[in-house]
Amino acid sequence: MLNKKEILIIIIVILILSFSISLIETMEIFLYTLLGVFLVITINIITKKIIAFYFDSEIEIKLWEINQYGFKTKQHFKKPFPAGAFFPIISKILFFPIHNFAWMASLIFNIKPKIYKAAKRHGLYSFSEITEHQLGIIAATGIIANLIFAVIAYLVGFPDFARLSIFYAFFNMIPLSDLDGNKIFFGNVVLWSFLASVTLIGLFYALFTI
Repeated sequence: MLNKKEILIIIIVILILSFSISLIETMEIFLYTLLGVFLVITINIITKKIIAFYFDSEIEIKLWEINQYGFKTKQHFKKPFPAGAFFPIISKILFFPIHNFAWMASLIFNIKPKIYKAAKRHGLYSFSEITEHQLGIIAATGIIANLIFAVIAYLVGFPDFARLSIFYAFFNMIPLSDLDGNKIFFGNVVLWSFLASVTLIGLFYALFTI
């Protein structure tokens, strides 16, 4: 389900996020955060992998990188900027007083259709392209899974995990660059609006209630 490159990237991101979130905390809190971040990301990725399989396609997990800094074609970096690795640390400095709050949208995914499989089920080339709507659905299911597990975690007495799940969903819902939020927004703006509203409500509870 995951290749070696994906596994390496995911491990690096989990370590970066855990370090950023638990900055200047004890080793015990770091390890607890590490487990929480691991579960949050795993739930999100597995859900998207399963739904992609349903759409006769496969996704590849990658580190979020920014190639362009302006709207003009020439306004781009010589090398992609690894935003997924730097934003968590920078954001923790900016939002230091807020417990567990740091940029968590560090992973994106590319998708490609399994033509041979789709052809076998539906006829040659019938489903050889993934639509923006399908792409949005795949991205949305990861967010939905995180929100559902946030509610479950809160109800069974794991508020920190619930908070991490909500923060992860919130940052990934931002319609920016290649993040999930952008895929959902252009795939189905109604679905994005609904999930964004639910996520903002969850964020409010995570910051002031949980």
